[in-house]
Amino acid sequence: MLRTTSLRVGLALIALALAVSPVVAGNSSKFVSPLNSDEEVPPNGSNATGFASFKISADETSITYRLIVANINDVTQSHIHCGPPGVNGPVVVFLFGFDPVGVTENGILAEGTITNADVIPRDPSAACPGGVANLADVIAKIRAGEAYTNVHTIALPGGEIRGLIR
Repeated sequence: MLRTTSLRVGLALIALALAVSPVVAGNSSKFVSPLNSDEEVPPNGSNATGFASFKISADETSITYRLIVANINDVTQSHIHCGPPGVNGPVVVFLFGFDPVGVTENGILAEGTITNADVIPRDPSAACPGGVANLADVIAKIRAGEAYTNVHTIALPGGEIRGLIR
């Protein structure tokens, strides 16, 4: 019963996120990242779910975001990573963290604005071709489908849920 209720809560949160964060087809300033355990490399079987929405400012000097999670315990951090599907890439922006004791959340885990100062530069690598030097590079990775959101927990420090930003 508890698992079914938790699943319903998670699905309701995802539906709410979709309702408050509409994505207009062809609009290259709004992006979403549905999060689940099947997208992790390797998949881990967690029942946790999540949803992140991103909106790039008109002048491309910032990205506002909201990260919603459900059915997840002991979250230690969350990031945007450089990397296409199936590849574990480097962290390029923190969305939430670091909390070494972890937090349990059903709802908004983090929201805010990303600027150039928040970007963690990365050299080019197989996981992050071309590397990342600044916010313009992060935006380019998002638009190319080469960035993903990841939520890390104490139980799964490599990531419990993940989703391509699209």
